[in-house]
Amino acid sequence: MRTVITLIYVVVFLIMSYPVSGIQWLIHPKDERRRKLMLLSYVHWGFRCVERLSGSKVTVKGLENIPKDRPAVYISNHQSIYDIVVTYSRIPGFCGFIAKKSLLQIPILGWLMKRLYSLGIDRSNLKDGLKVILKAIDEAKNGISICIYPEGTRSKDGEVHEFHAGSFKVATKSGCPVIPVAVNGTRDILEYHFPNIKKSNVTLSFGKPIETKGMSRDEQKELPDRVRDEIIEMMKG
Repeated sequence: MRTVITLIYVVVFLIMSYPVSGIQWLIHPKDERRRKLMLLSYVHWGFRCVERLSGSKVTVKGLENIPKDRPAVYISNHQSIYDIVVTYSRIPGFCGFIAKKSLLQIPILGWLMKRLYSLGIDRSNLKDGLKVILKAIDEAKNGISICIYPEGTRSKDGEVHEFHAGSFKVATKSGCPVIPVAVNGTRDILEYHFPNIKKSNVTLSFGKPIETKGMSRDEQKELPDRVRDEIIEMMKG
């Protein structure tokens, strides 16, 4: 029953995003940023509802580590599609996700993601991947936070696998701090028994900012392993 109710809610939420966006345009026809802020609030609210419908308890740690006055690059492990659900609504301001290109091709969902600065990447196409990274760097320089799953795909065994170093260029080239993000327990909601949704105890931890301005080349090379190690430690705690 929980699965059916959640599915119905998601469909209604997506369909309603069009009229909601239309109302926002009528209220603020000349203010694009205000319209996007209203759409962001709608998405945050929607994700919190999906979270509650799963019946899961989410414990959040380290909110004080999130910068309130500047963009950041959030680097997270990836266990489940629910990672985005529990993470997105906790990040203040605009935040674009670098996600599989196929997600942005889903009707309505893809439109929503693009409106809120998410970027689709084809990891099998190096040229396409470079374009996406360069676009993400530009967005970060313009004040948009970026969230990246540098493992490249969801972990099937729950372990934190090797991070792709290219993902960290978004931080080092834009000068934004890196915020390590550890998500644990989301696999128990869906991945273990797909398509059924079951409640779980989820822990979401935000680590202390790692400043990238002035990093030496050696420090930049060590950054992926450094962040990965911090995420693994946070998952233990």
